Amino acid sequence: MMQQFTCLFRQPKPIIGVIHVGALPGTPAQQCSIAELVETARTEARLYREGGVDGVILENMHDTPYLRGSVGPEIVAAMTVLAEAIKAEFRGRVGIQILAGANCEALAVAQAAQLDFVRVEGFAFAHVADEGIIESSAAKLLRYRKHIGANHIQIWADIKKKHASHAITADVNLGETAEAAEFMRASAVIVTGSATGKAPKLSDVQEAQTHCRLPVLLGSGIDDRNLDSFFPFADGFIVGSFFKTEGRWQQPVDLERVQLLVEKAQSFRSVI
Repeated sequence: MMQQFTCLFRQPKPIIGVIHVGALPGTPAQQCSIAELVETARTEARLYREGGVDGVILENMHDTPYLRGSVGPEIVAAMTVLAEAIKAEFRGRVGIQILAGANCEALAVAQAAQLDFVRVEGFAFAHVADEGIIESSAAKLLRYRKHIGANHIQIWADIKKKHASHAITADVNLGETAEAAEFMRASAVIVTGSATGKAPKLSDVQEAQTHCRLPVLLGSGIDDRNLDSFFPFADGFIVGSFFKTEGRWQQPVDLERVQLLVEKAQSFRSVI
């Protein structure tokens, strides 16, 4: 799995920028047309390309409150259009996440838009989110991937993810969850802090690394002040909030922030 992951990117320990696409059709906060959403997404993809990130991921984070475990065809259609536009503009590795836990729908979009990976929640073990109980999706998801001929698309699985209670699996630690994700054929695992913009515990990252052979990515809270602490222990970084104006995920991408973190990552790579 590590070899498959490293083959995706030209450099080790890739930096992946997040494009939080605007609220989609039928969601409570929707204000923009698909054409307007596409234009904004293209602009952010271009800024990420100019800033030198190694990949991007699009996510429907403005669609609050999220549906649980599935979304309607209007969301799938919109995300496919957006994914194709981002892929064309960025000209590199692109992934997708569809909240909340709409993992099969994300995979379908990835296949249609020729993306490279999907970020999924509820892959191994269940947890309680504000949407309700998110159950394990690994068996259904990997069978669906086989069914649609998408085995080349990597599955990056959140473990003990942010914005969730893990009381029902309190007797299963993070390392054991990483082991389970590997056993259930994930391509990589993602470790996060407790919420968007909050960094994970370094001990959690190290625990994941010592309990599985999969790539371990960090999925929240990485910025220019803590990248050096985490860089030796992680295999990649998904960065959203820090790359936005004033460090707020709701704001547009700030090219100077992107360049700052990418330059720091490159300096750390030079001594690997």
